[in-house]
Amino acid sequence: MTLVSVGALGKYYGAELIFQDLNFQVARGDKLALVGVNGAGKSTLLKIIAGIERMDTGQVAMSRGLRVAYLAQEVRFSGDRTLWEEMEAALSSLAALRDEIITLEHVIGDTAAPGWAAAMEHYGELTARFEHGGGYEIEPRIKRTLHGLGFDESQYDQRLTQFSGGQKTRAALAATLLSDPDLLLLDEPTNHLDMQALEWLEQFLRGWDGTMIVISHDRYFLDRVTKRTLEIAFGKLEDYPAPYNKYLELKAERLERRLKEFQAQQDVIAKTEDFIRRYKAGQRAREAKGREKRLDRLKRDHAIERPREQTKLRLFLDSQLRSGELVLALENVVVGFPGDRSHESEARVLLRTNGLEIHRGDRVALLGPNGSGKTTLLRTLLGELKPLQGHPRLGHKVHIGYYAQGHDVLNWEATVIAELTRVSPGLGEAAARNLLGRFLFSGDDVFKRVGDLSGGERSRVALAQLTLLPGNLLILDEPTNHLDIGAREALEGVLKEYPGSILFVSHDRYFIDAIADKIWNVEDGRVREYLGGYSDFAVARDQADRRPPTDDAPPRGGTPNTLASADRPAPVASSLSPEEKQRKRRLAALESEVALLELELGKLQADIERASVAQNIKKVTTLGTQYAELETLLAEKYAQWEQLAA
Repeated sequence: MTLVSVGALGKYYGAELIFQDLNFQVARGDKLALVGVNGAGKSTLLKIIAGIERMDTGQVAMSRGLRVAYLAQEVRFSGDRTLWEEMEAALSSLAALRDEIITLEHVIGDTAAPGWAAAMEHYGELTARFEHGGGYEIEPRIKRTLHGLGFDESQYDQRLTQFSGGQKTRAALAATLLSDPDLLLLDEPTNHLDMQALEWLEQFLRGWDGTMIVISHDRYFLDRVTKRTLEIAFGKLEDYPAPYNKYLELKAERLERRLKEFQAQQDVIAKTEDFIRRYKAGQRAREAKGREKRLDRLKRDHAIERPREQTKLRLFLDSQLRSGELVLALENVVVGFPGDRSHESEARVLLRTNGLEIHRGDRVALLGPNGSGKTTLLRTLLGELKPLQGHPRLGHKVHIGYYAQGHDVLNWEATVIAELTRVSPGLGEAAARNLLGRFLFSGDDVFKRVGDLSGGERSRVALAQLTLLPGNLLILDEPTNHLDIGAREALEGVLKEYPGSILFVSHDRYFIDAIADKIWNVEDGRVREYLGGYSDFAVARDQADRRPPTDDAPPRGGTPNTLASADRPAPVASSLSPEEKQRKRRLAALESEVALLELELGKLQADIERASVAQNIKKVTTLGTQYAELETLLAEKYAQWEQLAA
């Protein structure tokens, strides 16, 4: 069944054509990726489908009653709700249904009342709709979604106006998912998600049976959650029946075929033109004139355009400085923020490192949840923060080149070209223009104010600066943020050839797999090393998760978060206390109880559906009451488990 039909769609911004003559259909259950370079019009197309922007030509036809949810890149909340209130608002239709059911319960309580049979029938319909929509598990659904996206219960009553930009984006994503629409439109939903939240979102979307169009620069994510790819390029749309990696293969095959068709036609045109020139004034003039007319019709009506390819970012990074074999050593280094002696507050420890080393040529990816201390560790290595304990040791002739996540090193009031000459005063305007051309800045673009650039453009300026700075250890904090897929691939290519060493933070798993040969993962306040790229790390982590726990294993999450003195040594793992063993046994028992309750709820749900189909109102009412009681009990067990786990 077709949910959306887009025909001959066109959009202008002023006199600038964004795209034209876009045609495609979206069927129920489709999961589509929308790809293209920054500025191609992807977000504009989503907004038109969502009804937020108007089209200039063409039409978008929606199936009747289609419920659409749209997540924008820039999130804005109306009002001053708490996080929990915003989630409840996303389920307002279920809440209204619940209120209507409660009202009806008072009516059907009096069996002698007029219209009782009709009220009972309506009650059965409402409870069936309520149950089918997940109404009996509103609170657990909200908790599961918020937990999956990295929120804890202490934030439930916090006002959204107090949240950071990243937290607001995650809250908006949670509300969008909870609204359970027929068509989900997601514009960069993976922004501001750490690895754990990314994996949860992937699992959720893969198991969700709705319809989705998603824009993302995360190739790993696209490969796992989409089955079809729409590409916008040069104002046109191409449809590929495949996820991202297969789409790349199909695109290359399509380009090769079109180049051959174009070249074959050009050969025909060249031969025909040669014939016309040779015989136009001779004995075969009539034949030449006929061929000329046919050639004119061919050029006018059937000319094949030369296939166009996007201009690619031309990066280069080199290091003439050769470091010693040992580049960086971290022995008993504790990273965090010092306490305030005047207020007798203790230091806040974020993470501890011990025995970690980077050798010449190593490429190390630093992973961990948001807020685990990754950027703080990088700032400590750069000397911007003092370690709480120990000292990072740089090797012989090691010079650091740094890329900041928030582009903090850029002067936002300066022009693009001035930023390059600032870090390399002897560069000269001609050389600076030539270099910026490699980073897709041409003409008057080089005189734009940095603060007026898009996030992707600022990223390209920061990368251009990086090529001018001497260094043999690159420290990169989220270098792929704001870069489109083509720019990410260009960055991957140059980093693979870089002769120095690299330490980088990234949530782009595809990028990590392409670059890293070693993983430093933040686990329970400590950094643990894994050999290999992201795929190797994921396998090792999954194997560890499946390994049965032992009583001798140290408790997870037990790293202290304060340090009274910089001289305090790192704690040594010891066997579990009797209280901790009892807590773990109680946790296991609660998990078993929760599993049984969820199984029982599943059976009840199936019974309610069968009773609804049979229009057995009495049975639906009885089963609905049992379901609600079990749901309340399950919520209590969840609360007990979360309290113990915390």
